[in-house]
Amino acid sequence: MLDSLPLFHRLAQRPVIVLGAGEAAQAKRRLVERAGAVVFTDMAQGLAAGARLAFIAHETRAACAAEAARLTAAGVLVNVVDQPDLCDFTVPSLLDRAPVLVAVGTGGASAGLAKALRLRLEMLLPQGLGDLARALGAARGALKARLPDNTARRQALDAALGPGGALDLLDGAAAARVAGWAAGDLAAPEALLVELHIPSADPEELTLRQARLLGSADGIAHEPGVAPAILHRARADAARRPIAAGEAVHQAPGAGLWLVLRSGVTSSTSC
Repeated sequence: MLDSLPLFHRLAQRPVIVLGAGEAAQAKRRLVERAGAVVFTDMAQGLAAGARLAFIAHETRAACAAEAARLTAAGVLVNVVDQPDLCDFTVPSLLDRAPVLVAVGTGGASAGLAKALRLRLEMLLPQGLGDLARALGAARGALKARLPDNTARRQALDAALGPGGALDLLDGAAAARVAGWAAGDLAAPEALLVELHIPSADPEELTLRQARLLGSADGIAHEPGVAPAILHRARADAARRPIAAGEAVHQAPGAGLWLVLRSGVTSSTSC
């Protein structure tokens, strides 16, 4: 279960309240200004301008709590620096490959851990990832014309962006190939049925293959014993179909990639 819901909030030209002095407050001002927000350092002025987000960085907890209470009563969502129990939202560590943003958060448990994870990802993700995103956006119309079926497009993108694919997302030069790939002779993928035997209710015990398939499947047929924590690893928009324990499934119930999740230790694949 998620403790919070990560969202990307558009702040360009919108009022945001930042209260406090010192480096912590300055850091928050720089952050929201970087996102294009209009910063108000006076609470009353910010509320009058219609601010719905606020950052508080006073030196004492009592001062932070008092202003957080006032802002919350006014319907403003509040972040209090280093006081996660006073926060309506927390600020993740951001990896910027604009327009791609990767946010790493720990719900306020450890900013140091979030930063360390972000730095690892910085070494992994190429600078050209933003160019790839822009190129894919520009090619959306051509790809849709070539593959009108949504499932076919998704499968084509999954294959192209995956390891070794035509647009491998870790290849810094992939953006230059997008237009040609989108306009190419792309065959719609066949329906595929993959049976996975899940060893336990702990998603950490999933193999890399199982985790990858869960993240890309278009639909899931699952036995009653498959834990919700396992199902949560699938795409949110993947179709779900409960089946009885041991029920035979001989073909994919729909287009694209379907998984049959069972309790056990082996796995098999069929088309």
